[in-house]
Amino acid sequence: MPTDKQAYYKNSRLKQMRAFCQVVRCGSVTLAAQKLFLSQPSITLQVQALERELSTTLFERHGPTLKLTPDGEALFSLAEPLVRGIDDLHTNFVSQSGRLESGELNIGAGESTILYILPEAVSRFVKAYPGVHLRLFNVTGRDGLKMLKADEIDFAVGSMLEVPEDISYQPVVTYDPVLIVPPGHPLAKIKKVTLEHISQFGLILPPRHLSTWGMVKYVFQQHNLSFRVTLEAGGWEVIKKYVEMGMGISIVTDICLNGCEKLERIPLKEYFPQRDYGLVLRKGKFLSPQAQRFVEMLIEVYQDRVAP
Repeated sequence: MPTDKQAYYKNSRLKQMRAFCQVVRCGSVTLAAQKLFLSQPSITLQVQALERELSTTLFERHGPTLKLTPDGEALFSLAEPLVRGIDDLHTNFVSQSGRLESGELNIGAGESTILYILPEAVSRFVKAYPGVHLRLFNVTGRDGLKMLKADEIDFAVGSMLEVPEDISYQPVVTYDPVLIVPPGHPLAKIKKVTLEHISQFGLILPPRHLSTWGMVKYVFQQHNLSFRVTLEAGGWEVIKKYVEMGMGISIVTDICLNGCEKLERIPLKEYFPQRDYGLVLRKGKFLSPQAQRFVEMLIEVYQDRVAP
């Protein structure tokens, strides 16, 4: 039987590891304290105690910036799955027992993905597992990756052009690029629209930190052309509305077009690549059974349109 001293030691070690892993995920002692509902000094003391016991330095400290030392990186790779396994023990036990009627699932996705990609999978999942608390976070780009790396979401769904080394991306469905213009627009009367034609008109695009802007910039640069943006707007629904109002034209994927819009659509496959949407995961992240089941359902929804 373990002694009281041994039990205390094991409990303290778990607290230290949990504090250390949360600091790494959040990149901040302050944020880690908020996540664990502890004070900032308490988190600092836990990490310092762990460093003393292991006779090493886990973080390089330069003001508010924390960077893992080589020993810190090695410890995190060992400790993170252990801490995560302990913290998720109850949920995973229930799920492994064949019961998916409880637990939670947190998914990050942009507005367009939530509106156009996820509805069918969400509907199927909620009907099949009404006891699972499903939350959709409307996040894109850097904000979504930040939540993913901090384990605030199980995974994200969206489109990625550049994939960071610590992230894995699995395409699920592919859509075609199109130019949308209001009815009667000069471009709608041209038999074969070129990039040079498009460059003469102002574009309405999503914010520049999102992937669409980078893709448009790259394609125009490849053809030694420039483009002009008259309006930045978040979300395809907003963009479609302003194009209908005659405030500009836009390059979108046909994911957002349902045929009810007062718009002319012009194919752009000759210039722009198809756009895939898929699963964005943190490498090494353990997916809960709830997350695994949702992923299966999402793939089932689009099994006839799986990206090549």
